[in-house]
Amino acid sequence: MIAIVDYKMGNLRSVENALHRLGAEWQLTADPQALRSADRVLLPGVGHCGEAMAHLRERGLTEVIRTLRRPVLGICVGLQAMCRHSEEGDVDCLNIFDAHVKRFPVAEDLKVPHMGWNTLGNLESKLLKDIPSGSYVYFVHSYYATLCPDTAATTRYGDVMFSSVLKYENFYGTQFHPEKSGDVGERILANFLSL
Repeated sequence: MIAIVDYKMGNLRSVENALHRLGAEWQLTADPQALRSADRVLLPGVGHCGEAMAHLRERGLTEVIRTLRRPVLGICVGLQAMCRHSEEGDVDCLNIFDAHVKRFPVAEDLKVPHMGWNTLGNLESKLLKDIPSGSYVYFVHSYYATLCPDTAATTRYGDVMFSSVLKYENFYGTQFHPEKSGDVGERILANFLSL
């Protein structure tokens, strides 16, 4: 069973639809015991990282998530919440990935948010098995995770090269939305389900 963390920040319908297409069973929960006993945990997210951390703290889930030993996948704000610190809300995060979350710089030729299709490079993770370098995935974000030892794939937007996939032990994160990334995203979610 897959547990989807219920913390008021999820892009839940799209994630649930993607899991349904893959034939996976899931439950939406904020119950610590259900999260600990799940085969896999998804931390999807759309919105503000500061609010995401506040909701996780209100539900007493920060330490629960940090101590999970099954595969965990953070999506978009879920990835950012697993980093050290975010400029969005100037908030300390879960401190799983050795990355900081920064805002894209303002530039005349750079639209923020970074929204639309972009490519993956430097792929280094079982999560990305059978995904060719240069594959396109779908992004919607104004903040990004810096490059770090946990970087498992990179993407360039303007002059910024950022971590589009992070991996540390059993924790994985995608800055893009695999549930909105067509066949490539579906393959990534299938890879997560087979970890």
